[in-house]
Amino acid sequence: MTTFASDPDAPATLRSRLRDRVWRVAAAAAHPLDPADYLDMFRPLRAGADLRARVVEVRPETSDAVTVVLRPGAAWRGHQPGQYVRIGLDVDGVRLWRSYSLTSAPGSELLTITAKAVPDGLVSAHLAQELSPGQLVHLDQAVGDFVLPDQAPRKVLFVTGGSGITPVMGMLRSGLDRLGDVVLVHSEASAEDVIFGAELRDFARKGRLRLVEQHTDIHGRLDVAELAVLVPDLAERETWACGPAGLLDALEEQWADLDLPDRLHTERFRTALAEPGEGGTVRFTGAGVTLELDGVTPILDAGEQNGVLMPSGCRMGICYSCVLPLRSGSVRDLRSGDVTTAAPGDGVLIQTCISAAAGACDIDL
Repeated sequence: MTTFASDPDAPATLRSRLRDRVWRVAAAAAHPLDPADYLDMFRPLRAGADLRARVVEVRPETSDAVTVVLRPGAAWRGHQPGQYVRIGLDVDGVRLWRSYSLTSAPGSELLTITAKAVPDGLVSAHLAQELSPGQLVHLDQAVGDFVLPDQAPRKVLFVTGGSGITPVMGMLRSGLDRLGDVVLVHSEASAEDVIFGAELRDFARKGRLRLVEQHTDIHGRLDVAELAVLVPDLAERETWACGPAGLLDALEEQWADLDLPDRLHTERFRTALAEPGEGGTVRFTGAGVTLELDGVTPILDAGEQNGVLMPSGCRMGICYSCVLPLRSGSVRDLRSGDVTTAAPGDGVLIQTCISAAAGACDIDL
């Protein structure tokens, strides 16, 4: 009698084949969509889906700042305090991406970002006024090197201005227990405008840090040259700073004069933006083409006339098939005259069929 050895992997192989067959049947039935599209409707945060987060809460911090509490999908890999994340929101048919510092400590099932309203800012306004619990937002993995080292310095100085407190707040919420001597110098328009003001003052009352608040409505702008008076042992401290470009420029110059450039770590939210004009130099990243364009010809048309092929559709600003990322610079909507301006990292999308150059700009292709 012949005995056949059983294959221990046979059940798993059979299940795999059956799963593949079911998926092919589902794909045929779902055409032109993919079965994953239907799974995303019911389980958008599942493993394998595009990374998204569900809004749990939107709460005010100040009159012009809100904190958004998010539950990320299964693909979220976590973050380090001080890092930031890109959030994608669909606004009027266009997905707009903006970067926000993570203000929550790692290890929780929930994330928080805190955004301060930007004048005429589509995304910040949407965060504050349109988002509600249960909605979904698109999410990228956390990035950034504005973080504390594994071995915490003995003495730390944080210098922040305005919304520059947000990445530092993530550090404070997660790292105060391992930081023995912390000074925070924070500049803001008024005491009421300080984001996380109550929490920061509570830290100070409990002796967990020394807080120096500089309110410009009373004290004027923070004079970087006077920091050595406010913090006499400044040269002994490792320093992290975040805030307006002018503040960071002054700090970098001062630390260089003190021969301490390696002890200063800065985080810049945005670079200075050029004033929009009429026409300008347009660089198509990826295509290796740079053009001088007037302020009335659609970027799509001008690019095609010069051999730059771009996605297109209705060519009337309706279908959004021509949307491309504006890496930096300014463009003007030829229908309304509105100017859209972007700095590197903003992730702004524009419709090339109804946009003309309004200054030098860089378009991803």
